[in-house]
Amino acid sequence: MPGRVENKIAIVIGAGQTPGDTIGNGRATAILLAREGAKVVVADQDLISGQETVDMIIAEGNEAIFELVDAVSEESVRILVNRIKKNYGTIDILHNNVGASLALGDAVAVDLTEEAFDRSFAVNLKSHWMACKHVIPIMREQGGGSIVNISSLAVLEGYPYLGYKTMKTAIIAMTQNLAMAHADAAIRVNAILPGLMNTPMAIEARVAAGTPREQVIASRNARVPLGNRMGTAWDVAYAALFLHSDEAQFISGIWLPVDGASWASQGRY
Repeated sequence: MPGRVENKIAIVIGAGQTPGDTIGNGRATAILLAREGAKVVVADQDLISGQETVDMIIAEGNEAIFELVDAVSEESVRILVNRIKKNYGTIDILHNNVGASLALGDAVAVDLTEEAFDRSFAVNLKSHWMACKHVIPIMREQGGGSIVNISSLAVLEGYPYLGYKTMKTAIIAMTQNLAMAHADAAIRVNAILPGLMNTPMAIEARVAAGTPREQVIASRNARVPLGNRMGTAWDVAYAALFLHSDEAQFISGIWLPVDGASWASQGRY
């Protein structure tokens, strides 16, 4: 039986991951797309971590290659996209997973440095825009494609750190703008807002800041209404798989919380 994204060419930018005990969103998404028949380009700035993702995909009998990319360099992104187009002839799926908060020096407004703000802008917003900028002309030429940008539930909640919240909020506006601008070419653009997830990026930065691991995990679990446990990267990956598949062919311009009812529990809509 064909997979849900059979024979599609998928680029997952940020498909390596922060070291940790659990799997990250980008890696899980790359693995799942490959399981469902996509030929996956694992793009990351970390050769070792990215190649680990590729090795995991190949070990399951699926197809992937690694491409080194600096997601905050337009020239690096342009070279990546052009190489994939040359090698495969098409780009059907773009999945923008790059993002970070505390690791970039994020802070509340009065404590945030200009340098940290600029890093957050480059990593959390500009990287997504540049990938879209270079992939969309290819998708327009071929008559369609799917883009998913990873935002965050921090957009909807009282997240204290200015850089991350601001840039992830801007991703929603960018996603809606692109969805409207390129609907005529059958390009779908959507965003996912992960809530409290048990991923290395979420856990390890807080542990590194001095909070005991057990305390970090217990505190985050307690804040999730659905089962009092964090989600996993697989929850985000399955949402991405749906949005990238033909099952979502009439869905574009949305932002999808994957959050264990965290947003609903606040009584907002």
